[in-house]
Amino acid sequence: MTSERTPDPESAREFLEALQPLARRMRAERSLSPGKMGILQHLSQHGRATSKELAAAIRVSPQAISLATPELEELGYIERVPDADDRRRTWIELAEAGRVKLSEEVHAGERWVAQAIVERLTGEEREILLAAIPVLKKIGAEAPRG
Repeated sequence: MTSERTPDPESAREFLEALQPLARRMRAERSLSPGKMGILQHLSQHGRATSKELAAAIRVSPQAISLATPELEELGYIERVPDADDRRRTWIELAEAGRVKLSEEVHAGERWVAQAIVERLTGEEREILLAAIPVLKKIGAEAPRG
């Protein structure tokens, strides 16, 4: 038996199992890998970063960053900018083409979700889904680091 303080492992498992196909389908609508999307999203939200900062922020290895960034740069989505004060440091910045691509990729997944909601859910189910959004945001919110 579970209490308010004890999580129900079966409910957590069912919750995650329900989300996985949705996330998989949204990713299928995109042309960029989740790692590359993470790079563009981080740069969009937080501004320029070093490779090391990007790796830590999106929780991938520095090697993953070093593999992804040349392709993103070649596509014109990011730019490498030397640090004005420290020539050993190079900043990675989001280019305007990267901002456009990020928006296209995000909207591709959103369009699929919006269409699925309209086509597959009843009015009552849509209301339930809307009511659940604040709860889902609360679960997904970053816990403060101490």
